[in-house]
Amino acid sequence: MTGERIPRALTVAGSDSGGGAGIQADLKTFLALGVYGMSAITALTAQNTRQVTAVHEVPPAFVAAQIDAVVEDLGADAVKTGMLANAGIIEAVADRVRRHRVRRLVVDPVMVAKSGDPLLRPDARDALVRELLPLALVVTPNLPEAEVLVKRPVRDRREMEEAARALHDLGAAVVVVKGGHQDTDEAADVCYDGRTVQVFRAPRLPTRNTHGTGCTFSAAIAAWLALGLDPAGAVARAKAFITDAIRQSLAIGGGRGPTNPGGLVRPVRDAWVP
Repeated sequence: MTGERIPRALTVAGSDSGGGAGIQADLKTFLALGVYGMSAITALTAQNTRQVTAVHEVPPAFVAAQIDAVVEDLGADAVKTGMLANAGIIEAVADRVRRHRVRRLVVDPVMVAKSGDPLLRPDARDALVRELLPLALVVTPNLPEAEVLVKRPVRDRREMEEAARALHDLGAAVVVVKGGHQDTDEAADVCYDGRTVQVFRAPRLPTRNTHGTGCTFSAAIAAWLALGLDPAGAVARAKAFITDAIRQSLAIGGGRGPTNPGGLVRPVRDAWVP
């Protein structure tokens, strides 16, 4: 409806030229959930379903300028971060989060692509912990990312809970340690908010097409936060959303195909055919 205020979400992340992850996955997710999506690009990747062949990192000052341009004019009800590439970009993003008083920040600590290619410089880990985690309303590491952040193995349910508590102690308000890398019949994520541990479960689906899973999940959390849900409600709905996106994943390309965040959106192309 004309004039009706639409919730807005900003993704600060890298561009995936293959369209399966990064800002492309985030914007598809925002659209599917009825949220107006905006982006600040941190890096350009030459990427497909098989590998990342090149990365061009955006200067930190230009990342900051993109955030300023969006927030000062359009505003943002929620912000999520994905690939941040290096310490300079992390510091610039954290500065803008503080300056613009962003309260609903989702941090997806992207470190490695699904293909195994690195997306975060090794020396940037400390900057991520120092600068961004204390600003995060929700942080969403997978098991390998959690291990890097807490500097110890994270493999089973007990270690996932311990990692969630440790990351909360580092400043994140709500921590979701994702169990997608476990070899189990279900994909179970552990969520800790400083008081209560919740486990969000879904069946493990028999597909290799999971490119963009973490991006889509964290973007869905940001979208639901922008729509007014509390963190636990946003995580629960995002878990259901990513499960459907994996269920409807696309077998395209020669590697790991992408999840399909637009799978529940009814195609309207036929309506435009004369």
